[in-house]
Amino acid sequence: MSAPDYGLLNNPAISMNSFYPRRNWTNTPQGAEDYGIDVGDGIQLSCRFFPVSPGGNDRPTILFFYGNGETAPDYDSIAPLYNRIGLNFFVADYRGYGRSGGEPEFNAMLADAHKVLTGMTDFIQAGGYTGAIFVMGRSMGRHAAFEIAANASSEVRGVILESGRPTLGQFTNGLDESSARDLETDYKAKVASIRIPALVIHGELDNLAPVADAVSMYESLASTDKRMLTIPKGGHNDLLYVGIKEYFDAIKDFVALAAD
Repeated sequence: MSAPDYGLLNNPAISMNSFYPRRNWTNTPQGAEDYGIDVGDGIQLSCRFFPVSPGGNDRPTILFFYGNGETAPDYDSIAPLYNRIGLNFFVADYRGYGRSGGEPEFNAMLADAHKVLTGMTDFIQAGGYTGAIFVMGRSMGRHAAFEIAANASSEVRGVILESGRPTLGQFTNGLDESSARDLETDYKAKVASIRIPALVIHGELDNLAPVADAVSMYESLASTDKRMLTIPKGGHNDLLYVGIKEYFDAIKDFVALAAD
């Protein structure tokens, strides 16, 4: 589908109030690999790959885009949980996050998502990894995941959306009402166009992205292979604490069926 013009969202005043970049990096965990992806203008995004070991070469890989204020090293202790269910896990920082160069802006986040997918694919294929690729977005990471699922669907087997919603949210703050409405309409159409297999995971008590928005998103997806997990008593940032078994069971089952 044709991409709407999100140039209005690149206003520095809007970006400053919408992104919460953190500079953060850790020593490479045992078994993991660090990798940089060039996105142009001399900017490189920091990434970290956590393969299943041993025997991960034919296992599916999750390309993960995290939520606002997080960084790739924040997943040092979470990535092994994906490995335990047989999934390789690749997490990429945004511009200005982790140890990536540049400054974050909305259009760049969408464009970079495609470059990250290409860079990751080249990286894992060079390492002999042949399994299916899935894209996953948590909270703000939904924007990158939507972008890939809607516009690069032939390159991924399915999409997983955690604590997300089919709106631009705070990124339209400061825009005039007409511009914000038009962008939101285009954005919802983009989300609804997604046809690849999809899994939506959401907390019942999420007060940042109400569960009703996630249900609306789920129902709007054009995919005929879609499923939704609502975690009782779960909020926006605690799903791994209140529903860890359900969370990873759902991902494991979804990937197993979609990867066939």
